[in-house]
Amino acid sequence: MNLAPFQSAHPHGPLLGVNIDHIATVRNARGGIYPDPVALACVAVEAGADIITFHLREDRRHIRDEDVQRLRAHVHVPLNFEAAVTDEMLGIIEQTRPEHVCLVPERRQEITTEGGLDVRGHLGRMQDACARLKQAGSRVSLFITADADQIEASAEAGAPCVEFHTGSLANAWWDQNTALVELEMQRLRDGLVRARALGLRTHAGHGLALSAAGLPMPWMPPPDRVSSAALVAALPDVMELHIGHALVGHALWVGLPKAVADFKAEAIRSRQP
Repeated sequence: MNLAPFQSAHPHGPLLGVNIDHIATVRNARGGIYPDPVALACVAVEAGADIITFHLREDRRHIRDEDVQRLRAHVHVPLNFEAAVTDEMLGIIEQTRPEHVCLVPERRQEITTEGGLDVRGHLGRMQDACARLKQAGSRVSLFITADADQIEASAEAGAPCVEFHTGSLANAWWDQNTALVELEMQRLRDGLVRARALGLRTHAGHGLALSAAGLPMPWMPPPDRVSSAALVAALPDVMELHIGHALVGHALWVGLPKAVADFKAEAIRSRQP
């Protein structure tokens, strides 16, 4: 298989998907309409976001149904609609017709998405979902760990893309556990090779952050340490990087436009010789 088109598609770095869920979390803490995640999604686009990502959860803990409709009307870059594989969510996606969909596991009691989909264990369900969403005109990605069997099952399900869950890597980076970071990085590299060999487009995300440069806090990783975002963005087969919590957290220090610019610059720098 000729992989050159993938390698040359984005020579300056992966596309940056900005996840706006935690802007909605702040709004929902007090109810009402402020801060408006849709307005701030537009600010993120102006600052350089290539994609706007959001997760409509069963319990609507952050993004709401009306947000989805307003995002569709007002955001003029591709939308990446994250959702569980339920009939309710598939129906909403079919009505909304976002450019991209990322199917994710979801448990009501979890704080954040804790791992990847079990595509192999629910292959028939995944095949049906991928077929339905393809018919709706959405490009489907399956959110999985970089496990060989899950990657192969994703190809069998008919998904054109996978997004690798980088939470374990991100946590090891925060803990400054160098050995575990390298173990997780090798797992990710191996997964990228296997997915590419199967013709899958490859994305990554969850928990990735910048270094502490400019924010000298003694409990944070040292500012001269390569960031977890840069470690993953440097891998040439990572075509899209989806970041939310750490980017919104960084925006509390520097503002949203600069936070988007900082993450995008980090991704571009990571691929420079």
